[in-house]
Amino acid sequence: MTAFLKKQIQRLAVLSAGSVLMASAVAAETLTIAATPVPHAEILEFVKSQLAKEGIELKVKVFTDYVQPAVQVNEKHLDGNFFLHQPYLNEFKKSHKNDIEVPVAKVHVEPFAAYSVKYKKTADIPAGATIAIPNDPSNSGRALLLLAKQGLLKLKDPTNISATRKDIIENPKNLKFKELEAATLPRVLNQVDVALINTNYAIEAKLNPVKDSLFIEDANSPYANLLVAREDNKNSPAFKKLISALNSPEVKRFIEEKYKGAVVPAF
Repeated sequence: MTAFLKKQIQRLAVLSAGSVLMASAVAAETLTIAATPVPHAEILEFVKSQLAKEGIELKVKVFTDYVQPAVQVNEKHLDGNFFLHQPYLNEFKKSHKNDIEVPVAKVHVEPFAAYSVKYKKTADIPAGATIAIPNDPSNSGRALLLLAKQGLLKLKDPTNISATRKDIIENPKNLKFKELEAATLPRVLNQVDVALINTNYAIEAKLNPVKDSLFIEDANSPYANLLVAREDNKNSPAFKKLISALNSPEVKRFIEEKYKGAVVPAF
């Protein structure tokens, strides 16, 4: 074999290898999912390597609020999101008539809890205390339900997850309410008597919902956090692989071991 022929064979081998690599790169499908930092983004990061083995490149775009992750999916800038529960989605759809978000899997529950730096027991909460709650309709209703279960107030319908302050029919301690954006609640904890904080923001603020809360939701919660797709991609093979990964025994074990009861698997 001549030197020229050898070089040609080597060149073809290099080109062939390059073509295989290019084909693999083209074959890989990308999913970009919006998530709040804790625990949602952490759970997505955990499944990244598994999805990569199945030809899915998972990109996690982190948001610190509850509005933009839904808006970005609704406007088709992102493939899906992982941060909300069904009551929140229901309320969001009321104000966004052309919403195209579709829940495709339940992943976990973050038991909602009340915190205080002033009081150690619910019974210690004084008359006229200021209670900070989230200002979005689904989570403000959730806060009121939890307060009602503690006997701190009475609601017209104690099962109404969309309850508002107008539904309070008894307030024996004359509690005063501050409705604030959910993300800001940990920062005002020392300015109020009690704050009801979503677990993702509590964990970010180094609060342990199991150990640090005055009181906390029980396991019977309708607020499972959802993986959400768009109507046009909900049945895609990539989403099916992501659903399978998020509902796997490995993720269940990861949630249980990492969050120790502050986050509970919902599958």
